[in-house]
Amino acid sequence: MKNILCFGDSNTHGARPDAPGRYERHERWTGLLQQALGEGYYVIEEGLNGRTTVFDDPVEIDKSGWKHLPSLLKSHAPLDLVVIMLGTNDLKVRFAATPLDISQGAEQLVKLALASDAGRDFKAPRVLLCSPIALMEETFIGEMFGNRRADSLRLGDLYRDVAQRNGVEYLRVSDFAGPSPVDGLHLDLDGHRKVAEAMRARIAGILEGGPKGKQ
Repeated sequence: MKNILCFGDSNTHGARPDAPGRYERHERWTGLLQQALGEGYYVIEEGLNGRTTVFDDPVEIDKSGWKHLPSLLKSHAPLDLVVIMLGTNDLKVRFAATPLDISQGAEQLVKLALASDAGRDFKAPRVLLCSPIALMEETFIGEMFGNRRADSLRLGDLYRDVAQRNGVEYLRVSDFAGPSPVDGLHLDLDGHRKVAEAMRARIAGILEGGPKGKQ
C-alpha cells in the first residue's frame, strides 16, 4: 500500500462554490484520485479552509500550514508521497504578501517535509509541489482578495523554481482547472474531476515510473 498525504486548503477540503459546506468524498478530487489509483494506494485528505503556507491569520486563527504539517507527517507516516497545494489564501489582502513571498512560504513546507523521517524506513517522503488554481479577476469575497489574478498566475513559475531548487516534483494545477465562475475561487465538480485526472497522471509517473504527463 502506497500512502499519499494531500495537504491543502479549501480546494482540497472540497468547499462548494455555490453553497455552504463541501462536496461529498466521492466528488472531491482526493476521493476521485483514490478511485482512479485503486486499492494499492491510500489517499489521505488533509484540506482546511483558509489554510496558508506559513502565515498566521489574525482573523481566522490556527491556519498556518507550517504549524500543521509536522504533526500530520508524523501521524500519517509512513508516507510515500506528500502533495502540497497551498498559496491561494496567502493572496488575501491582509497578508500583503507578494507572489515571491508566497513561493518562499511554500518552499519552507517542502523543506520541512524533506527534513522529516515520515517516509519509508524513516527516510524523507517524496514531495509533489503543486501551484494552485488561479483566481478570477473578481471573487465572491472581493474585499478579502482584491484583484490578485495576475499574482495567482505568477505562482506557477515561482513554484516550479522552488521544486527544481529542492529536487522535488512539480505540477501546475492551473494548466488543468480553474475556479467556478460562481465565486471565482473554488473548484466546481468539473474542476475536481480535472484536478483528479491531472494528479493521477502525475502520481503514476512519480510512484510507478509511468509517463509523467504535463508539469
